Amino acid sequence: MPTKQGTENMLPTSKLEAVNEILSCVGETPVNSLSSGYVEADMALNTLNTVDREVQSQGWNFNTETSYTINPNTSGDLVLPANTLKADGSTKTLTEDWVQRGGKMYNRTSHSQTATTAVKVDLTIKIEFEELPEAARRYITLRAARLTQDRTLGLPYPHSFSLQDEQQALIELRDMDADVNDFSIFDSFDTYQIVNRTGGRVR
Repeated sequence: MPTKQGTENMLPTSKLEAVNEILSCVGETPVNSLSSGYVEADMALNTLNTVDREVQSQGWNFNTETSYTINPNTSGDLVLPANTLKADGSTKTLTEDWVQRGGKMYNRTSHSQTATTAVKVDLTIKIEFEELPEAARRYITLRAARLTQDRTLGLPYPHSFSLQDEQQALIELRDMDADVNDFSIFDSFDTYQIVNRTGGRVR
């Protein structure tokens, strides 16, 4: 669907916008391209990429594949997709307990990485920044910006983000993930915070 005039600022955050937001937090000039050659922009991009990988490694609804089928290759190896961050066998039996070893699966029961049949695994995968939900992009950007600020402590920031901003973005991301998973109100992160503050227990 075409974007209506005047709604550009409502579009999801692009990677370039994220980098420029990080740069603005430490008083640096924005760039027009991710390959500008500007040292500070490269540092901002590296920080963004590091935080992106860190956050996605936690495993969310949007980057988790359950019961993903992997067929053994001609050598019997179960080779994982190149963008795999974490992998674990979907089921465990008396003869099979599959875990990740490098870019392949390894059977801890038989002490072998060789399989004769397909195996189902639960994957956490790394997806491109601009394929992430906006809540995830926002949290990653805020965290990267705050880390950049911390590393350049002492500079006068024209605009800064606090740990509280970052934590609020994380709450919104967790709530979004819970909504997608159709959790009940008692499973949401906000409810957990409320119950936790009142001394209740969440199981």
